[in-house]
Amino acid sequence: MITEALILAAGKGTRMWPLTENTPKPLLPLCGKSIIEQQILALKKARVNKIHILIGHRMNEISDLLGNGKKYNVSINYIIQNEQKGTGHAVSLAEKHVDKSFFCLNGDTLIDEKNLKLLSKKEGEIAMMVTNVDDGKNFGVVKSKNGILTSIVEKGISGKASINAGIYLFNNDIFKSLRTIKESIRGELELTDALIANKVYTIKYEGFWKDIGSPWDLLTANEYNINQIENKNNGIIEDNVNIKGKVFLGKNSIIKSGTYIEGPIWIGENCIIGPNAYLRKGTILCANNKVGAASEVKNSILFENAKAPHHNYVGDSIIGKNCNLGSGTKIAN
Repeated sequence: MITEALILAAGKGTRMWPLTENTPKPLLPLCGKSIIEQQILALKKARVNKIHILIGHRMNEISDLLGNGKKYNVSINYIIQNEQKGTGHAVSLAEKHVDKSFFCLNGDTLIDEKNLKLLSKKEGEIAMMVTNVDDGKNFGVVKSKNGILTSIVEKGISGKASINAGIYLFNNDIFKSLRTIKESIRGELELTDALIANKVYTIKYEGFWKDIGSPWDLLTANEYNINQIENKNNGIIEDNVNIKGKVFLGKNSIIKSGTYIEGPIWIGENCIIGPNAYLRKGTILCANNKVGAASEVKNSILFENAKAPHHNYVGDSIIGKNCNLGSGTKIAN
């Protein structure tokens, strides 16, 4: 049984700018919990109890949130990458911390228990998950024969392709290979160079997969994850509120009279909705938000302290921390 994992969470998340201007990418919200918390919970379900997290950029914010892992019933160990020298260098820093087979995840990838268990069938070997996309130009395109990796071409191949899903199972052989690779033309140590030097099994990822590389990817991931929420009321719902579908309502949040809600919708703590507001499917209010009178929000994420207080429309959009929309502001797509 595989009980250890490594999460690569040291990057700056430049493609997610401006959302990462004041939030580390692994802490971006994904249906009520951060991306990295969603990964930890999935690993826990797969019986992983020791998680090594590689941190660098804004590292204190990550460690402050996650702590030692006690609140997730796992043990968390932090590995610091002071200088970003590529994914190969990142994985190599874990050599002194692991001593057997371990999962390795890119910090911006969704994962679930089912796929981790699929990967664990190759315990003791090196394996990687692959998935199919309509356009492979932004990914590592994978070729394999009889389930064994034969090549990876990093970015630039357009059209439908099988790609590296960013989820691995490693043994100690990966560290031996990492010690022999040279810097790429980008001046980095590439993990893919070490993979090619080994016998690597390719495992097809089953179900919804998403690389959360850009802001619109966060919206897509939330659209999927919000369908898994539980219907729960920890706040206050006044009379004359019409609710259809599932709604999670956080502590000290209130839905005021005249509000119409079409779930699934996730509302965090200390939020005020209404009176006479309209929340539509896919809406995420992270915490301390206000959606006021005659405001409508559809399939959007409001980060902490963001407000659409009166006569606003927000559709298929992300509103960053502490943003306040003036009366009549409309934002869509």
